[in-house]
Amino acid sequence: MATSVLRVEGIAKSFGGVQALKGVSLEIGQGEIHCLAGENGSGKSTLIKVISGVHEPDAGRIEINGKHFSHLSPIEAIKLGIQVIYQDFSVFPNLSVMENLALNMELMDNRKFMNYKRARKIASHAVAQIGFEVDLDERVENLSVADRQLIAISRALLQEAKLIIMDEPTSALTKKEVKALFAVIKQLQARGLSILFVSHKLDEVFEISERYTILRSGENVASGNTVDLDRKTFVYHMTGRQFEDTHYEAPAGIGQPVLSVKGLSLSGAYSDISFDLAPGEILGITGLLGSGRTELVETLFGILKPDSGNISIKGKEASIKSVKDAIKHGIGYVPADRLTEGLFLPQAIRRNLVISVLDQLSSRLGFLRTRAIAETTKKWIQNLSIATKNPEFPVRTLSGGNQQKVVLARWLANNLSILMLNGPTMGVDIGSKYDIHTLIRKLAAGGLAIIIVSDDLPEVLACASRILVMRDGAFIQELDPSATTESMLSELSTGIA
Repeated sequence: MATSVLRVEGIAKSFGGVQALKGVSLEIGQGEIHCLAGENGSGKSTLIKVISGVHEPDAGRIEINGKHFSHLSPIEAIKLGIQVIYQDFSVFPNLSVMENLALNMELMDNRKFMNYKRARKIASHAVAQIGFEVDLDERVENLSVADRQLIAISRALLQEAKLIIMDEPTSALTKKEVKALFAVIKQLQARGLSILFVSHKLDEVFEISERYTILRSGENVASGNTVDLDRKTFVYHMTGRQFEDTHYEAPAGIGQPVLSVKGLSLSGAYSDISFDLAPGEILGITGLLGSGRTELVETLFGILKPDSGNISIKGKEASIKSVKDAIKHGIGYVPADRLTEGLFLPQAIRRNLVISVLDQLSSRLGFLRTRAIAETTKKWIQNLSIATKNPEFPVRTLSGGNQQKVVLARWLANNLSILMLNGPTMGVDIGSKYDIHTLIRKLAAGGLAIIIVSDDLPEVLACASRILVMRDGAFIQELDPSATTESMLSELSTGIA
């Protein structure tokens, strides 16, 4: 290994009697891209905060560039060249790109007023370091997630970073944006910077990192060179569980279509879409962002209105002009962004579970039947194995996988005929992902008709009984998952061999 930029040994940290870290060690060399992996709750975030000075460890030692510390303050960590880019990027959405980039420098120089000529020079230098082309006067709230991330990286470089820690940097990025980010990371590595890449996504870990450290339940379970690791071993280290690769096959003799779409078109989104969906099928729709995949399912759920075409439910033409119409026809929809579109985060798990069936849990006079609500809540927590100690806890206290189960439970309580899932495991860890896939297959085997919209190709191959590839607003090919590979799907989705 090259000269160590960071070495932590025996780091322990507890909160209120809960041991978050139990003697964790980690070492990163100069110019190394190192992956810190682990499921939610494994201790990754706590370790990051110890390294960056946010938390003081209860025990252990930190070594940065050969200097030893029992603990650091955030200012000390920054001065030693450590920069953390969190998932929210810590940018000011109401300020311009230039102001976001120059503000820290102005504050560190103890300036009371910002000199905009100097600020523009600072910002121009920052973005030029990674070849980032952006309007410096644009408000950050108007930029894409990928551009906000590049702003955070540019700002880190202004502070003479030696080690950049990226916390789940790809959680909200498209595959194209991930590829662009990886190019920037490789560029930083070529300049001698070290990167600690925090993730639970297997494909990305194998693609970008040279070495890895895996945590589970606050402890080291494995570390080494990424080239010496295979997927099954990686998953086992992360979860402590063995998973088998499976394909879902729809039951034989699945019967007449529960959903038929004929010639559906929406200007600027998709055109002449036709397909059938039978009970027990899992139809996978995959394609790049902008292919029309999300607009299609949002039309089926009444969010968008088509320009032409017909939708039939159980053999009868259906008029779906609103979400209310879709629900009446037995259609449920789990959106891609559960945090802003699918859940009421401050509200109790119980309330989130029953919100869509309150009319069924009310008396004739409109009073809520407390016992019925409690029974319904208990039923779905048990049926979906939602991990919570108390259904009165806010839903934001759950892990990403359990939050997704709450959204699923809400729709399943409606006795659906059709369930549409847009990015069903986006942002959840490996163990939860496997559990959700198992649940989806179980629901389909029980007769539910399911549509999965995803650009997670292994997910589509694992769950779908039939795949439709979408590109430029049209279905270009139907595939059998058992005879299809990830590379085939990727080529068809992008049009690039």
